[in-house]
Amino acid sequence: MNIKEDFHHLIDTIDDEQLLKSYYQLIQQLNANQTGHLWNNLNEAEKQELLIAYDESFDNANLLPHDEVKQMHKKWLK
Repeated sequence: MNIKEDFHHLIDTIDDEQLLKSYYQLIQQLNANQTGHLWNNLNEAEKQELLIAYDESFDNANLLPHDEVKQMHKKWLK
């Protein structure tokens, strides 16, 4: 089977209408993001900053432990 057939089969096995709606909305959002909608709304400086941050994320020295990030943002995580 190919991925489309697998995906159709998975959908056919889900009986929960609300769950299907949620999955549908998620896939729509992911598809919109994939087509560059978010990227196209950035100005050139924002695009460059994002690309730099992406490149820097491959160096472990630039990363923070998960617990440290949670501590830094705990007031928003409640």
